Amino acid sequence: MSLYVRMVVVLTVIGLISGSFLATVGMLTEERIALNKQRAIEEAITHVIPDTESSEILYEEKGLAIYGGRNEEGVLIGFGILASGIGFQDKISFMLGTNTSLTTIKRLKIIEQKETPGLGAKIEDEDVFLKFWENKDCSEPLTLRKPAVKTSEELGPTEINTITGATISSESVLKIVNSSLERVRQLIKEGHVQSEQQDVN
Repeated sequence: MSLYVRMVVVLTVIGLISGSFLATVGMLTEERIALNKQRAIEEAITHVIPDTESSEILYEEKGLAIYGGRNEEGVLIGFGILASGIGFQDKISFMLGTNTSLTTIKRLKIIEQKETPGLGAKIEDEDVFLKFWENKDCSEPLTLRKPAVKTSEELGPTEINTITGATISSESVLKIVNSSLERVRQLIKEGHVQSEQQDVN
């Protein structure tokens, strides 16, 4: 066997082994990433829909997934809306918890964001941004309060506090929330999502 042939054989074997190894690692990593993502989603649902004991996916499309949160008795007590859109820097993903009549936002949790550190990234901050979403009236489109206020009591029923110095990130979240709520209402009206008319405010 010539040197050239031996080199080809050795390189081919090495390539096959390396390819198999990378494929195996990729499969294991992909499965772990999927499990971690699912775990994060389940934790987010229980956070944004208090008293949730179990959840199930009710509908899914690009950029939007709707989960139903159920209590110990199996009653549907709220929707967990997983939505995403473009922020100031990159994609923002969050889980929004509502009652089943889509009139009240229970809580908001940011899942993924790459906004400017110290500014837009404050959309993940409980005291600066997230606490102002709790128990908000969403029967009408939400609006952004500018300039920012210090307490929730200073906001109107459908007003959300802006982040000082990060208006674009605040507006981006607000826009995604409003469009997501509108889409979910449409899906319920069309019969794609069942609300079961059970509600816990």
